[in-house]
Amino acid sequence: MKDALIIFVRKPEFGKVKTRIAASVGDSAALTIYKKLLQHTHEVTRPLLLDKFVFYADAIDDNDLWNDGYFKLIQINGNLGARMKAAFTHLFDKGYNNICIIGSDCYELTIAIIEEAFDLLNGHDVVVGPAKDGGYYLLGMREGVKNVFEGIEWSTDKVLRQTLLQMHAQAYSYVQLEELKDIDTIDDVPEEWRQNLKLAGL
Repeated sequence: MKDALIIFVRKPEFGKVKTRIAASVGDSAALTIYKKLLQHTHEVTRPLLLDKFVFYADAIDDNDLWNDGYFKLIQINGNLGARMKAAFTHLFDKGYNNICIIGSDCYELTIAIIEEAFDLLNGHDVVVGPAKDGGYYLLGMREGVKNVFEGIEWSTDKVLRQTLLQMHAQAYSYVQLEELKDIDTIDDVPEEWRQNLKLAGL
């Protein structure tokens, strides 16, 4: 069995990341928070003994923290569902059997949770990591699973529920991981991070 991990990221550029946070505390603080999230995501994925693919939303950065064992690709144009579907399809076509996708917004994500997701794919078609905002922080699928990205109202609190309905409709077996929190607004930022931002004068 060949396993692969997809990581969706953006280049950490001033004024282009975490815009909802930037609306509250400014672009500089938002960029600092996003860089911390990228570093956390790198730390919890680097030890994984599988192929890891970083899909950039804009342009590939040839000189960043993903240079140590990660393959770099570009997301296609389209909504989030279309971009995720294309990434999964690309890797299934390359011969991978079990694939999980994560973003870079979940500071509670751990190596153990990702490893658990891949273990659970040995007995289920789909694994979902529900986020507290109504979306998901991880989605894992076995080869042959299709159409779980159709009919979803992306960037709303309906994403998880509508995804589960899709799986029910197509009789896919699935299991959910523990619920975690994404960082989307300033209220989601851990208190320790907020204190550090204040000390840095942001």
